[in-house]
Amino acid sequence: MKEIEKQVQKAERSTADRTAAKKSAIEKTAIEKTAAVVLAAGRGKRMQSDTPKQYMLLNGRPLICYALKAFQDSFIDEIILVTEAGEEERCRQQIVEPFGFTKVTAITPGGSERYHSVANGLKAVSADCDYIFIHDGARPFVTEQILERALETVRLNRACVAAMPVKDTIRIADENAFSVSTPRRDRVWLMQTPQVFEAALIRTAYDKLLQEADRLAAEGIPVTDDAMAVETLLHHPVKLFAASYENIKITTPEDLITAEGFLKKNNPFHDPLYGTASI
Repeated sequence: MKEIEKQVQKAERSTADRTAAKKSAIEKTAIEKTAAVVLAAGRGKRMQSDTPKQYMLLNGRPLICYALKAFQDSFIDEIILVTEAGEEERCRQQIVEPFGFTKVTAITPGGSERYHSVANGLKAVSADCDYIFIHDGARPFVTEQILERALETVRLNRACVAAMPVKDTIRIADENAFSVSTPRRDRVWLMQTPQVFEAALIRTAYDKLLQEADRLAAEGIPVTDDAMAVETLLHHPVKLFAASYENIKITTPEDLITAEGFLKKNNPFHDPLYGTASI
């Protein structure tokens, strides 16, 4: 654990002085414009529920509300909510308006693959935006501190991803599940979101991805997240910054139990009358 703590501390120091980061993030609205594309278009089949994951209740509120509130309360200027096609009005009437998410400027339909959903979200972002934060709506524990750290990092590197060093030893297996190698643990990080980019950079990457998606698939080159699009198609490096081990993605029923535990010590909805939604 000491080794992991040192990695996290080193990553945090490398992004910038914490006090300066907070001050600059607060002041940035005068010179920079930021947007968040929040993805909530997945069906969440691994949740073993007929209810789309974004509508499942966490401590009495729809799951998607937690990520939206984090961005609503932050320095982010506009939020694009990407939902399943046909669910746009439901999201507006049951999520956005009742909970007062006034920064949501557009609700756009997702696509058949994650990259289609992101591309649709990017189209709805204002043309004069400087930085775009792409976030999984199923990660309810993104914080102001993570967003500030992301802003400082993207300013310096043009592309960055929230991540954390792995705690366990990772083994690489062959197609028959036999162990073939063990990567150095200090070089292996768990990817999270937000993934944050200079607006022009991520737009260019997605333009190329939409044009070359068939070729990449034919060549067996998977592009599973936004960072891979930037790395694979533009050959631009992506900086990892330390986020939080609590910034989990709700994927299985067991994750909801973990999330409820996190909420006991840090519930962003301090006022039980913040909003209600009929789901």
